[in-house]
Amino acid sequence: MNTVIAVTGASGQLGGRVARRLAGRGTGVRLLGRDPERLPELAGGAKARIASYGDEDGMRRACAGARTLFLVSGHEDPGRVREHQIAIDSAVAAGVDRVVYVSFLGAGPESTFTFARDHWYTEEYIRASPLRYTFLRDSFYQSAIAGMAGADGVIRGPAGAGRVSAVAHDDVADAAVAVLLGEGHDSAVYDLTGPSAITLAEAAEELSRFAGRTVAYVPESRAEAYESRASFGAPEWAVTGWVTSYEAIAAGELAPVSDAVPRLTGRPARSFPDFLREHPEAYAHLRA
Repeated sequence: MNTVIAVTGASGQLGGRVARRLAGRGTGVRLLGRDPERLPELAGGAKARIASYGDEDGMRRACAGARTLFLVSGHEDPGRVREHQIAIDSAVAAGVDRVVYVSFLGAGPESTFTFARDHWYTEEYIRASPLRYTFLRDSFYQSAIAGMAGADGVIRGPAGAGRVSAVAHDDVADAAVAVLLGEGHDSAVYDLTGPSAITLAEAAEELSRFAGRTVAYVPESRAEAYESRASFGAPEWAVTGWVTSYEAIAAGELAPVSDAVPRLTGRPARSFPDFLREHPEAYAHLRA
């Protein structure tokens, strides 16, 4: 019997990649997303269902008939953990018996990066559920590192000389498919990282090389970081998340390097230069 896998966030960078890879393998895919216009069209006629995590009835209907749920974490929000809980409960009610959840490297109740705490609380909720589970704890995405540089060619933040083992979306997607289609991953936690950890100064050097202009890293204090982001008009919880993401790098919490990507995919993880070579759009805003 061809087991149906429900893929959330199917209109996003990770969910879309996973859905396309699964469909290419002939796997039954259920696309879940909030905007039907953004959901990918897949070979084999994958069914699409409109649902948001906080919509209990919608999520239950969307998951009906699926045995596995690939749960991409929701957008950062003060109510994100509760939305995850509703999605998990709805999946259980729909008959799903397995979840593969996209978490975050070093997730814990006292993580420096405030958004990483949401992932830990979600993991704990899943552990207490009847679901079989696998957690994919991604490091920062390499595209996010490239995006830290503003149009002025400067990366600003309180990261000090800390290192980050950033990972490519494609590597996470390949690892996720290996877990979704493989055996022996129940109760497993995989740290998904790049092949090495780099400082933001080193990231700036690579961006300089590819963009053909000088890109620099300028360390900030916490006070300077809050001040430099005040003009964005973002809510306090969002600014705190941005600032603490750099502080987590400074604290060494994002420096660990894992071999999970090569173990799961059978090939090396992409380095930051590999990513930039494959994705020039990531630094298009920096080109001279």
